[in-house]
Parts: sequence; structure tokens; C-alpha cells
Amino acid sequence: MMFRTLSRAQVARWSVRGLASASSPAKATATAAIDPSVKPPAGSSLSLKNASRDESKYGSRPIYLDVQATTPMDPRVLDKMLPFFTGLYGNPHSSTHAYGWEADKEVEKAREHVAKVINADPKEIIFTSGATETNNMVIKGVARFYRKTKNHIITTQTEHKCVLDSCRYLQDNGFEVTYLPVDSHGLINLDDLKAAIRKETVLVSVMAVNNEIGVIQPLKEIGQICRANKVFFHTDAAQAYGKIDIDVNEMNIDVMSISSHKIYGPKGMGAAYIRRRPRVRLEALISGGGQERGLRSGTLAPALVAGFGEAARLVKQEKDYDTAHITRLSNKLKNGLLAIPHTQFNGSDQTDSQYPGCVNVSFAYIEGESLLMALKDIALSSGSACTSASLEPSYVLHALGADDALAHSSIRFGIGRFTTEAEIDYVIEAITQRVGFLREMSPLWEMVQEGIDLDTIEWSGH
Repeated sequence: MMFRTLSRAQVARWSVRGLASASSPAKATATAAIDPSVKPPAGSSLSLKNASRDESKYGSRPIYLDVQATTPMDPRVLDKMLPFFTGLYGNPHSSTHAYGWEADKEVEKAREHVAKVINADPKEIIFTSGATETNNMVIKGVARFYRKTKNHIITTQTEHKCVLDSCRYLQDNGFEVTYLPVDSHGLINLDDLKAAIRKETVLVSVMAVNNEIGVIQPLKEIGQICRANKVFFHTDAAQAYGKIDIDVNEMNIDVMSISSHKIYGPKGMGAAYIRRRPRVRLEALISGGGQERGLRSGTLAPALVAGFGEAARLVKQEKDYDTAHITRLSNKLKNGLLAIPHTQFNGSDQTDSQYPGCVNVSFAYIEGESLLMALKDIALSSGSACTSASLEPSYVLHALGADDALAHSSIRFGIGRFTTEAEIDYVIEAITQRVGFLREMSPLWEMVQEGIDLDTIEWSGH
């Protein structure tokens, strides 16, 4: 009998893929049902249908449905990263010896993988610490570079907070910003965009996929409008990169923000796509050694870069499989949740303008925070992870026209590569039971059951 020594990463991968036995509850370890129409990606040694939770190290843990906040690292990404912590430890910017050369070679390989996902030139990829840094860098950087001739920026009311805060910062420094409204599905009106553009407009920034409701904006049409008016088009693609089809040339995208940890890669890593032809100029926010074309100084972390590159390679290779898997589970989850009375899906009802991995539902007559507390066995969110500590209702749902009650009662469900059908079955049953339990304790629900129209009641103030 032959024995084989396994690395920690290999053990982790096999465990995650369901080859390790565990004594954990069925809800945590049950594997996804096999759908014969979904084929494993070519070249994969193990099918993702066997994904499960490894509880041997961490004990019993909640089902994870918060992939818009972050994704678990794919074990194959960890395998790619490990050599850089011990052997390939050179500074990629050291150009006088082999340690630097070999690290730089791997950095450039990763840059190519990141670029291929969006049909970009590798020279147009600038590595950063993540999408928040990239959004700050490109919005402020472009505005500052062209401020002598153009001082107007257009964005939407539903952007990520780092985009909105960057725009407010520029407003405090003399720039003008137009915040486009969205319709009840979260989509902008292209006529509103056309009307908002003026000769002083330097940049239009519109998120590709919304981080709270998953709506997909019409990137190609926005790009055409911007190119026709000679205005730069930036999109925050943290939630879209590798998940929907993006071609920066076909869509006339000039600047893009990308995040590694949203695609099963390491945290603390991201990128900016910055077009070279026609060239986009921006003022660097970080000064130093002039790395990354002088736009983002500082020593790169080869381990993080390599992990990001591998994650990008995998999302491109396995996109069709991931999309089919996520769509199937998303449809099942939506159908199960919307079967509960007085629920509302927040987002677009058109498949071409809604990312299936993000399911946002409002449960009337209960507080979203109360439901989260009642679901300690499921990791969920009531909105963006960056603002989840706030007790204010979602500004994104407010922009859609939702009142405070519906905005407060919303829950975001995130489905990803390693989510299983057994987990979705458990979540539907748990949500149904606990929504019913919480409503039974609500006097408002009792009034609704008695046929009282709450909108006709005049509530006394105190």
C-alpha cells in the first residue's frame, strides 16, 4: 500500500469538497443534490457538487449566506499562495537578483489573469488593497487631474458608501455632483443620465451590480452615452467582476474597481482597471517609489497578488458552472421565501438586470434585526457589511421608494460557489417558521389578521 503526504491546503480542499467525514448536523454537512444539466468545469479534479462545511477545527458554525460581504477563500487559491510565504519571498520590485525576478514574474502572471476576465490589456491593471481604495483613488484622482477644466461628476443614489463619501468629499472641495435617482427596481433612467451630462462633466460613476439588491445596471448603454459625450465612465464592479459578462472595450468602460475577496480570493487585495487608449489620466493619492505605473506606490504583496490572480483564473474558467449552480439555488430560495405571506422581493424582476446570487427580501410586520437575532444558525445581513452597524434603514431601499417599515424588515441572502441545496432547504424552513413566530408576537400582525388596514389608522404622537 502506498501512502501519500498531504499539505494542509490539500486537506482543507478535500474537506471543503466533502471528502472528509464529519459528525456535524445534517444541515451543515449535507451535500448539494446533483443536477445533471450542470457540468463540473473542465480540468477540475473534484466536482463542486460535493462542497460542504469542515467543522473539525471551528466547531458547529452557522450556514453562510453572506457572500456579498465576503466569500470563503477557494482552497486552490490558498495552494497558490503558500509558496510565497516561505520560498518565493522576494520583493517583486527588486530588479537586481533572482528573488525579485521570480516574484515579479508571478505578479505579472496574476495581472494577466485579472485582465483576461474583462478583456483588458494587462498593462491597464493596477493592483490596490481593494475596491474601497480603488474607488477613492479613481474618483478623486480623475477629478483632481481635470479640475481646471471640468468640475462636475455624476453618480447614483444607490452607490456603495465609499463612492458616495468620495463624491461628498469632492463637493466639499468645490466640485459639483449630480446623484441620479433609480426606479422601483433600482435601475437608472438613461434619459436622466443624458440630461445630467454637461460640458463640465468629467466622470460618470455607476455601480455594475448593487451590493444590497443585486440589480445590474445597463453598462453598455451607459458606456455608449459617456463615450458619445467624451465623459469618462467608471463602474464599481466589486460585486460584478467574474460573475456577469463584462468586456471593457465593448462596454466603453474607462475605469473599473475590482475586489479579490468577492471572488473567493484573499482579503486586502484588489485592482483598478484604467484605460490606456483613450488614455485616462488621474492624480495619484499615494506617493512613493512609483510602483504600478506611478499611480499606486508601495511594495506589492506577491502572495496576495498571486492569490487574486488564481481566483480570477478560476472565476473565468468556472463561470458557467458557478452561474448555473447559483441560479438554480437562487430560484429555489426566492420561490420558498416569497411563498411566505406579505413578503416582497427587492430588485429587478428581469433576469438580465438581476444577479441571482443576491436575494433581498422584505418581511412585513417584523424588524429585520429581530429576524437576524432569531436566526443565529444562519449568517445573514440586513444590508451592506460596511454599514451593518448602523440602525438606520437601508438608503438603497429608500431610493427604490420603500418606506421605513419595509426597509427595516429587509434581509439580504447571498448564494455562492460553495452553497449547497441542503442549506437552502434548511434556510427556507427556518425563515418560514421564525417569521411566523415573530409575527405572532406583533400587535400589528394581529390587526392585519383581523382585516384592519394599517394605512387608515391615525397613530397618536407622544
